[in-house]
Amino acid sequence: MKSLLSLLLLLTLPALAAESPFANLPDAIPLWANGAPGSEARVAERETLEGSNVSNVHNPSITAYLPPPDKNTGLAVLIAPGGGHSKLCLGHEGYALAEWFQQRGMAAFVLKYRLAREKNSAYTVQEHAMADTRRALRTIRSKAGAWGIQGNKIGVLGFSAGGELAAFAAMQSDAGNPNDKDPVERASCRPDFQGLIYPGTSSLFTVEKGMPPLFIACGYGDRPDISEGMASLYLRYKQAGIKAELHIYSNAAHGFGYRQGTTTAAGDWPLRFQEWLRDSGFLVATP
Repeated sequence: MKSLLSLLLLLTLPALAAESPFANLPDAIPLWANGAPGSEARVAERETLEGSNVSNVHNPSITAYLPPPDKNTGLAVLIAPGGGHSKLCLGHEGYALAEWFQQRGMAAFVLKYRLAREKNSAYTVQEHAMADTRRALRTIRSKAGAWGIQGNKIGVLGFSAGGELAAFAAMQSDAGNPNDKDPVERASCRPDFQGLIYPGTSSLFTVEKGMPPLFIACGYGDRPDISEGMASLYLRYKQAGIKAELHIYSNAAHGFGYRQGTTTAAGDWPLRFQEWLRDSGFLVATP
């Protein structure tokens, strides 16, 4: 009987099982109580884990890393991992960085969004992945008081494909619908700042006055559309009068992400991001 109970327990574990590299994560928070629009019928479908990469995402969510109250700076960052819209690289482009922020008094939220280029996917970047990104920003802002977050210090940071989502979120946002029955939809989805870490499709990025300030990090050895594209994007932001900071690391290529214990200049980019947040007035003091 005991063996049978153990087997049943294993069968009912969530997709990220105990033997996975993500065994001790905070609970994921679904972005929609009854499933994302267009994905309601697949809300209970299990995600697929391969190493530290996740796919088959049909119930988009955020995983919250909240700092202790005595270290809380009131700032929050939504992290969108990369993976070419076919998977989510949740290790070096997700949870590791969220812990880094949390240890320094900043709330971090790792986004699991629907994947537009996964095999046989019916999703698109603009309709589904962006709906998830904007909903995540609204969710964080709607719960800012409960989570000890200041409503005007909520930003988005993305890697590669996730960097595309971060850029699009900064390009197109709204103040929320004050008449919506859903309190989340009443909140703004505008990020107060943005971090683009080697994002793709920069040819699709537009720049207009009034957009959030921008931090960019990428590698000299990355594809020209990324390394040169980010240099061009920086100049377009400067021309529009929007504060921006650009780091192109001479000894880095694509996908350096964040890995604890790295000793390279590119590996230390989160420190430069923290300094930028402080210089930009978002981090007034770090306890």
